[in-house]
Amino acid sequence: MTTGTETAVTTQVYRVYIKATPEAIWDAITKPEWSERYGYGGRVEYDLRPGGAYRVFASDDMKRARAEMGGAPTPDVIVDGEVVESDPPRRLVQTWRMLMDPQTEAEGFTRLTYEIVETGRVSKLTVTHDLEGAPRLALFVGGGMESDGAGGGWSEVFSDLKTLLETGRGMRE
Repeated sequence: MTTGTETAVTTQVYRVYIKATPEAIWDAITKPEWSERYGYGGRVEYDLRPGGAYRVFASDDMKRARAEMGGAPTPDVIVDGEVVESDPPRRLVQTWRMLMDPQTEAEGFTRLTYEIVETGRVSKLTVTHDLEGAPRLALFVGGGMESDGAGGGWSEVFSDLKTLLETGRGMRE
């Protein structure tokens, strides 16, 4: 009798066309004054050199909402990782680990790739999240825990990013 284990490889790809320059999209992804205005509202901190640190800090609103839902306290740093490759304003590759949930934290680091291409009057943002060995995180970032109060995952984040860059206001502003 032979036994074996298989590791499912899950890759989620998101593509959105935004009426903005690649530089504006890059800044919205990598600068805290932008990241606080869309998605989950966390403040990003990047050291954009290969091997540099990446962190997302919880907003006060996020901490308050989680406390009101009766959840565990929200840590100050909710996502961390490391920059693998940085080619502004075209490509950013990094590791990514969610620290808000013990199960997703235990799944370890995943790989996130942003690619920005100017296509005439708009830019195409393609985000690839390689989630090998991280089924709970795949469910979370795929929007599968929205009914549990976890939000709509990457689809919600990138919809809000597009709205902010095209209108000057995020979906919740």
